[in-house]
Amino acid sequence: MTRSPLARPRVALLDYGLGNVHSAAKALEAAGADVTLTADRTAVMEADGLVVPGVGSMASCMAGIQAIRGGELIGRRLAGSRPVLGICVGMQVLFSSGEEGGGTTAGLDEWPGTVRRLRADILPHMGWAQVEAPEDSVLFEGLRDERFYFVHTYAATEWHIDPHPRIRPPRVTWAEHGERFIAAVENGPLSATQFHPEKSGEAGIRLLGNWVRGL
Repeated sequence: MTRSPLARPRVALLDYGLGNVHSAAKALEAAGADVTLTADRTAVMEADGLVVPGVGSMASCMAGIQAIRGGELIGRRLAGSRPVLGICVGMQVLFSSGEEGGGTTAGLDEWPGTVRRLRADILPHMGWAQVEAPEDSVLFEGLRDERFYFVHTYAATEWHIDPHPRIRPPRVTWAEHGERFIAAVENGPLSATQFHPEKSGEAGIRLLGNWVRGL
């Protein structure tokens, strides 16, 4: 179905029982989207964009995503170059695995790497922080000196994807708390942020607006 150029982009907020869904929905609406909280397969596939929220542990989020076959839906959207945005633990589940509570949780393996406990004196990392975004970032366009709100103990701290001569390399944004960690990734139709745009005030709304305008 082709969207009218005057219509607001339709965003499906994946409903798997976890995530800061109400504030995320309000922020996305403020950013210019029509938002539906849903796990319906047709609605998820037909939406212009899909947002995967996440709070709590990676293990609990993965259990909820698996219960609704969310990994399959995300994979099918990406195979068709349909945009997906992960937020906080919704970003962490996109990596191969996570270490939390003494165990290992398998992720969706869209990106190689392990999400692990940050090496920092104070945890969780909670509060506002600046990020180091690449010059060609789309998500952070017009947001170079802004700060964003983080609440997390675990993060991906390494990025290992070999460049391909015919494919644009992912844009990786970094932040620091005790050590450098990945704060955001823009990888074709798949984007994600470790921070919470919906809790980051006007800067977060503008970042979500950058994503919504690309749908």
